[in-house]
Amino acid sequence: MADRAQVLVVEAPGRVRLVPDDEPGPLPDDGLDVRTRYSGLSAGTDLSWVKGTNPMLHHAWDPELGLFDPDRPGTGYPVRKVGYMQVGEVVAAGPAAPHTVGAHVAMTYGHRTAHRADPARERIVALPPDLDPVLGIYAAHMGPICANGVLHAAAEEGSDALGGGVVDRTVAVVGAGVVGLLVGLFAATLGAASVTVLDPTAERRAVAGALGLATRDPGDVSDLKRGWRHGPGDHGADVVFQCRGRSAALALALRLLRPQGTVIDLAFYADGADAVRLGEEFHHNGLGVRCAQIGRVPRSLRGAWDRDRLSAATLDLLAARGADLLAHVITDRVPLAAAPEHLTALADGRRPVGVQTVFTA
Repeated sequence: MADRAQVLVVEAPGRVRLVPDDEPGPLPDDGLDVRTRYSGLSAGTDLSWVKGTNPMLHHAWDPELGLFDPDRPGTGYPVRKVGYMQVGEVVAAGPAAPHTVGAHVAMTYGHRTAHRADPARERIVALPPDLDPVLGIYAAHMGPICANGVLHAAAEEGSDALGGGVVDRTVAVVGAGVVGLLVGLFAATLGAASVTVLDPTAERRAVAGALGLATRDPGDVSDLKRGWRHGPGDHGADVVFQCRGRSAALALALRLLRPQGTVIDLAFYADGADAVRLGEEFHHNGLGVRCAQIGRVPRSLRGAWDRDRLSAATLDLLAARGADLLAHVITDRVPLAAAPEHLTALADGRRPVGVQTVFTA
């Protein structure tokens, strides 16, 4: 790399800066050097590092047992990899590299100005040349997260088709952040009978409406369920996607479901979920909650689906709805050099969180 890369590091709660990265050494035959063009902010996850609320900071995670251990320390600070929505331009490629100089690729290497990529260890998603490269922030991780949520809804219905859980069905989405909007677009594109997005913020409901999705204030639950009638004593959405990291949002999602329905939960509850009232609708309506995170496709579909296929489905969605995402969802573009101040201002409330912030080279 011609210039030494700068990497964003969270040194302590509220303390963020760009620091010089280690020199990468000679380029391997199959290696790639990429210069970051765009780096998307995942507000919930990224700010949890800045605020100090991410559980990984405080308790050790045992990936074998799938348990947090409160008696062992977590990762602590500094955090050197923040962010998972990067688009890079290949500026150098070894003779055996899978991509050529000038190509745009989507990766998950964190907020930094450049990166030495190892194709044997990292997922690299090639972006189509006719796709606006800023949309590539969704191709490697965020879009597959959302597609995986939709796939979990399909698995609940015994289907291996991406749209098998939403086609011709009444769909509700709680939360009009990036995850909720992409999930709503996936459901609509895949043939849902209706998609209704609920969010307490009028500005975010307006963005969902501009994308062609129906919107409601979260206080309208009774009226909504009267309209979603399947039979006597059977009111509610066929499937609800919970996409807002608040315990009250999960409680709302449960209230929206028809009896014996399932919430597909894509939210990250950094502060826990103490307000979820599991003795009410969850119990009396025989409901289910299925956590759909990108670390696992549905067990029954592992032979048919993986992250590469979820990325391919994301690229299809970006091709179909990219212009709308550019017009309505990508709300803020901030130079990467200003990312430390931007993140601390978001974390302490001095700056409002837009729908999608993109750090630019």
